[in-house]
Amino acid sequence: MKSLVLAEKPSVARDLARVLACTDKKKHYIEGPKYIITWALGHLIELKMPEDYDQKYKTWKLEDLPIIPQKMDLKVIKQTFPQYKGIEQLAKRKDIKDLIIATDAGREGELVARWIIKKIRWKKPVKRLWISSYTDRAIKEGFRQLKPAKQYDALFESAVCRAEADWLIGLNVTRALTTKFDDPLSAGRVQTPTLGMIINQEKEIQSFVPKEYWTVHVQSGSLEAVWEHQGEKRIFSKQKANAILAKVTNQKAVVNTVDRKEKSEQQPLPYDLTELQRDANRRFGFSAKKTSNVLQGLYENHKIVTYPRTDSRYLTTDLASTMADRLEALRPAYKDDIQPILKQKAKVLAPRVFNNQKVTDHHAIIPTEQPIRLGDLSQDERKLFDLIAKRFLALFYPAYKYEIVRVTFEVNGETFLSKETTVIDEGFKVLTKQQDGEKHLKSLQHLKQGQTLTIANSRLQEHLTEAPPRFTESDLLARMEKYGLGTPATRADIIEKLLSSQVIDRSNNRLFPTPKGKQLIELVNNELKSPELTAKWEAELEAIARQKGDSEQFLQNIRKQTKRLVTEVKQSDKSYKAHNITGTKCPECSSLMKEIKGKDGRILVCSNRECNFRKRKDPKLSNRRCPQCHKKMEIHKGKSGMYFQCRPCNLVEKAENRKKTVTKREERQLLKKYSNDDGFGNSLADALKAALEDKE
Repeated sequence: MKSLVLAEKPSVARDLARVLACTDKKKHYIEGPKYIITWALGHLIELKMPEDYDQKYKTWKLEDLPIIPQKMDLKVIKQTFPQYKGIEQLAKRKDIKDLIIATDAGREGELVARWIIKKIRWKKPVKRLWISSYTDRAIKEGFRQLKPAKQYDALFESAVCRAEADWLIGLNVTRALTTKFDDPLSAGRVQTPTLGMIINQEKEIQSFVPKEYWTVHVQSGSLEAVWEHQGEKRIFSKQKANAILAKVTNQKAVVNTVDRKEKSEQQPLPYDLTELQRDANRRFGFSAKKTSNVLQGLYENHKIVTYPRTDSRYLTTDLASTMADRLEALRPAYKDDIQPILKQKAKVLAPRVFNNQKVTDHHAIIPTEQPIRLGDLSQDERKLFDLIAKRFLALFYPAYKYEIVRVTFEVNGETFLSKETTVIDEGFKVLTKQQDGEKHLKSLQHLKQGQTLTIANSRLQEHLTEAPPRFTESDLLARMEKYGLGTPATRADIIEKLLSSQVIDRSNNRLFPTPKGKQLIELVNNELKSPELTAKWEAELEAIARQKGDSEQFLQNIRKQTKRLVTEVKQSDKSYKAHNITGTKCPECSSLMKEIKGKDGRILVCSNRECNFRKRKDPKLSNRRCPQCHKKMEIHKGKSGMYFQCRPCNLVEKAENRKKTVTKREERQLLKKYSNDDGFGNSLADALKAALEDKE
């Protein structure tokens, strides 16, 4: 008898198959003496859409809302139906004794597997593989310690509640707003309060009135001090500032106090997903979504980091025994950084990192025991892995110790302050020296109380108070985390959804609301845009996952809330005007066209939702870069064929001059034609080689 193992993706299935000695590759599974490994393709099953309950819902009508099915049903996703059928056929085999869930060890992974199990009507025993990395060692260890699936029932329940709540509120409010105001307007349980926070920040910026203020500075040699009174350095009256300047010019400065304080900064804890997304955004300008995608590759393909979608920055105590192996795996790439660690016998100098109470489903993101080959990583993967590795290595370095010297001077009855920091022990900051680029002066070290200095220069400096800045993704992720909006795994998708629905835009790594977003937030119920209410829902979902909440009660409240929100939209007397309506008429139905921003330029789409006409406004951008300004060139078709054009540089190149690259579609066709029938071809390179041989 064999066990059926359900992985989340084909790549993970291949790894499991290799470790579990499964070699017989078929179209939908890989079989071995003890196990049959099959896979989902992300989700294979989803909640039914309104039109699946009744065809009349295919047309969006305000009078049909709210749509609240008595019981939420499931359906197979059309695009992945063949794989589902493959799993369904396997489930009928008489030689299978049980099923092992090997999807990602988290809420979403649990949902992927359980919905498939429910749909195929599985009746035999179910076990759970729960691991934090896909190294050979972790897989073997995980299969030795399989857990009963029942242990994760509450996690599944919580995932179902989240999915149904998002369906009920998101779908109904989106349909209500769209039909009421005749424009695609999307709202949701998490995306709307997130938009609300961006808009509140924008209101603060727009209502901000800058004020002038001055600071008074005196200088003696390389030493500079600034006027201060009761902790305030700013002077909002120019007259007062000038009076202080006149009073201290050409005077003597007497050292009033010299205050020395030794301080230390503890080693930073390893990353959770949100903190890593924030750091990658600050340092490299990565979007949260990009960080998630790159990190998934490090976890799934290279297997050099542990489970990425974690909300913990701590490690469990059982990981202490694996630290030496992880250091050994890092040694080839971080030889110089690991040398001092080995001298002190690889001892963790931040023992607070080991805390079982502060680890929920998964511990912090750290390197695995898989040896690192930096040459295999892309530039983005190297950048991200370097952040994770340095954070991990910091645990083996001492704390950063420094001394702050604070000196006050009296100049003709006025107080001036000067401060400097001196490093005592660089500790873990040795690892990030180049990134931090800190400067440490030593001009105050020799001063003593009562000492007199001659002021060589005194000056006023004019300033303006500054408006709060617009959020970066790093700032927004911090706010979402503070209010419990979404989970580490979903926050990146929420931001991308706001961008794709064109209620916010991104410029120079800053997020700002569009006219559409500003109008939308005015139409939405106050409760729905409140971060506090959504945070309450998230806390309830977390309680359900911990077996401390009531899922039925939660969904009952969500249903009541849905009815209330839809009723409010129906009764609304607010107005909305699509900001992107143009004067161009649709050639098919004569409605006015709307201008939207696509991935490769502006597009005109018909404002009539029944009409699907659209046309490009801007020429299509190619992947060809201008040799002068390096911007993407437009692609055109003329009498002589295809050509590239860069308008700013007035440069034109014939398309024939460029070596043809393989498109994604052509790549898929090549792989399909020249890879093995079981769908497990090694790479595009293999397919190209086969294609060339075929040609010969």
